[in-house]
Amino acid sequence: MKTNILFPTDFSDNAWCAAVYALHLYKETECKFYFLHSTKMTESTMSNFSNKLLKIMSDNALKELNDLKSMAESADANANHEFEIILSQEDLHNAIENTIDNNNIDIVVIGTKGAAGAKGFLFGSHTVRIIKKIKNCSILIVPEEFDFVEPTQIAFPTDFHRFYGEEILAIKCLTELYNSKIRILHINEEDKLTDLQEYNLEMLKTALKNYTYSFHWMPDYANKTEEINDFIEYLDINILVMINYKQSLIEKIIKEPVIKKIGFKPLVPVLIIPCII
Repeated sequence: MKTNILFPTDFSDNAWCAAVYALHLYKETECKFYFLHSTKMTESTMSNFSNKLLKIMSDNALKELNDLKSMAESADANANHEFEIILSQEDLHNAIENTIDNNNIDIVVIGTKGAAGAKGFLFGSHTVRIIKKIKNCSILIVPEEFDFVEPTQIAFPTDFHRFYGEEILAIKCLTELYNSKIRILHINEEDKLTDLQEYNLEMLKTALKNYTYSFHWMPDYANKTEEINDFIEYLDINILVMINYKQSLIEKIIKEPVIKKIGFKPLVPVLIIPCII
């Protein structure tokens, strides 16, 4: 089955680096890649431009999209991959949502530029808005200028408060690309697991019985971003996977006060999987 991957782009080096990472990640997978650009501006900004100038800007954006497609085809040269461009006049978030629905998108790939030198793994405000907005599709977030490394080590933080069903399929698919090991992280916010947590832990073991995995327990000694970052460094993690549902770990993290003050630069790509109810 073909995997449909969406690259929202502002034609920056950051967006291109994210696309290159995904091209490498899915080099053995049959894929269709969509490059999406939104020309939508605020009404106050548009009022300063004539219709003729707006048309020129739209034409230039279309040319840049076609150039981007040609560059991807030249750089990739993979018979399993095909490319398409989409120029939208909607605002970016609506354009992403509609493209997901209209083209059966499996993954949205975006680059993120965090605060230089900041220790952490999360993102700036633009990326956080996309995480909050897109609830029906996986999102792969690639750090700025991140060189591709085969993801042989995958980190999966969980609090065991939720039973994972179809969401685990996305982790399995990622694991199967490079025969990766899954490192399941639990931050001890409690003295011991509840009966529900114990049950979910056992169900997770059952779901992953044919895969290589291990459990890792960390004390609750700092904010979540710092702890997960330490775990990434300690085990040389290549990709972080998180499941996005109400009151999930990822939701708690993006609401941490420090995130509201500065954006964090991710150390590794982060795959955010939507909650399937």
